[in-house]
Amino acid sequence: MNKIELLKIKEKALEDHIPIIMDDTLEVVSNILKEKEPQRILEIGTAVGYSAICFSEYLQEGGKIDTIEREIDRIVQAKQNIKKVQVEEKINIYEGDAVEILPTLKESYDVVFIDAAKGKYPFFLNEAMRMIKVDGVIIADNVLYKGYVMSDYNKHKQRTAVRNLREYIAKITQNPNLETEILEVGDGLAISKVKNLSKV
Repeated sequence: MNKIELLKIKEKALEDHIPIIMDDTLEVVSNILKEKEPQRILEIGTAVGYSAICFSEYLQEGGKIDTIEREIDRIVQAKQNIKKVQVEEKINIYEGDAVEILPTLKESYDVVFIDAAKGKYPFFLNEAMRMIKVDGVIIADNVLYKGYVMSDYNKHKQRTAVRNLREYIAKITQNPNLETEILEVGDGLAISKVKNLSKV
């Protein structure tokens, strides 16, 4: 992997105010991936491809990342970035809305990383649970959403996102088949390890 190009991708994304995975969040996720050595990763929300490129370093030989993005200009940038860093053979981009694409996927994944529309997190979780392998890990970024999720925040603009993120947290913490921890890194990171899929 070309680390210099990766640094340029990160700097440009920050310059253009494109939300990418924060350094401390990336460190936590990288440690999980290092330990797990995944064969297949599903990422919901590609943006410009930065996180997928970072994750690709931890795949097993011949491993693959499927990542989903709906915004055309970001897809174009992601493809360019993936090519620059020379990891095209490791990353496959599904172009379109994750709500439509996810139900069509038939793969099984070792890790699912959720970082897309906050109001859709409960739906993304249901789909992730359908495809995650036993002993797999579901990771969701931005679950505390600027602190709103754990406060009594109720302003109209973000109300749906906040309500659905609260629902996501309730589902992952109350599901007996998941072992969940929520870390206050970045904008909140939820890590759910699958213990048992028999009752999911």
